[in-house]
Amino acid sequence: MIEEIYRAEYGRAVSVLTRVLGDLDLAEEAVQDAFTTAAEQWPVKGVPPAPAGWIITTARNRAIDKLRRETKGHEKHAQAVLLQHEPEQEVGDVPDDRLRLIFTCCHPALALQAQVALTLKLLGGLTTAEIARAFLVPEPTMAQRIVRAKGKIRAARIPYRVPRDADLPDRVKAVLAVVYLIFNEGYLDKADLSDEAIRLGRVLAQLMPDEPEVWGLLALMLLVASRGEARLHNGELVLLEDQDRGRWDAGLIAEGQDIVRQCLRWNRPGPYQIQAAINAVHSDPPTDWHQVVALYDQLLAIAPSPVVALHRAVAVAEVQGPAAALALVDELDLDRYHLFHAVRADLLTRLGKDPRTALEAALERAEHPAERDLLAKRLGLAAADQQDRADDHH
Repeated sequence: MIEEIYRAEYGRAVSVLTRVLGDLDLAEEAVQDAFTTAAEQWPVKGVPPAPAGWIITTARNRAIDKLRRETKGHEKHAQAVLLQHEPEQEVGDVPDDRLRLIFTCCHPALALQAQVALTLKLLGGLTTAEIARAFLVPEPTMAQRIVRAKGKIRAARIPYRVPRDADLPDRVKAVLAVVYLIFNEGYLDKADLSDEAIRLGRVLAQLMPDEPEVWGLLALMLLVASRGEARLHNGELVLLEDQDRGRWDAGLIAEGQDIVRQCLRWNRPGPYQIQAAINAVHSDPPTDWHQVVALYDQLLAIAPSPVVALHRAVAVAEVQGPAAALALVDELDLDRYHLFHAVRADLLTRLGKDPRTALEAALERAEHPAERDLLAKRLGLAAADQQDRADDHH
């Protein structure tokens, strides 16, 4: 029970306290103290009717006590007096406070890794150990990263506020990129991270209800997550076309598709909305490949990248055949990307050509064990196939 409340309310409490105290570290420490007190008292006295309000009030009182104890001259004392007499805030939804914190965590002055770590720590309520585990780095390394990021916020005097309207589109883009990165990090085998990203996506949609790209990202994550159960079978990666659609989550698909339809009504397309639309088409079997190609054309027009062009080529193979797709793929400069070589290998196989060199290149560059296993299996099959052909030839 307390764990659930911690996950749900930690970010909100830290946000409110940061506004009141003007100090991120003090706010976080006070909220952690309040939750420690809750863990001691609630099992005995029962959970209060408004747990979030209880946490914020308790944290605020802890902060006042701490400031009093540390009074050095008038400044700290004045701050404690000010805190004590600030009117109690109604603790319902406090969108501005959480928005301020999200934009502070994802400030462009911070490195992307620091933005991700802070967002998970301060808004997701994840422990440093959990974040370190998720990103496969030692806990002291992650702790250092978080401390440095907070230090930079202090030293650079990064304002705790929602950016001006003129700056908002660029900054929203950074926030969405961080949330999507968290989602992708958990995509194959760290479901808790993907769940956390979806939860942050829902918070953002609640806080910025008029931003279509925020909804687009939420829809994209829901539709991709809907296939989570079918993506791995006995630890082995299962490609989209081979997945058992009976294991797809119908509830997540329905919610994602509803959001995509809402985005279409807005008619303010952006990259996340288009990617969500592509996933919505895949979620409605059989896949309408002509529609997928048209959506990739739109995505390439507004957010051109070689990776998007590669995915478009996969769809082109279904519409115009593997030869047309291979001609497109061979124009791309993606040698370091394992999927580039994996796609080439698939197209070569479909054309009756030897895919082994491409598969070896893909295997050399792939990092995830499940992806490496799949590529190794395909390489074994290709080698056997080429041997059979050689035997037939003789």
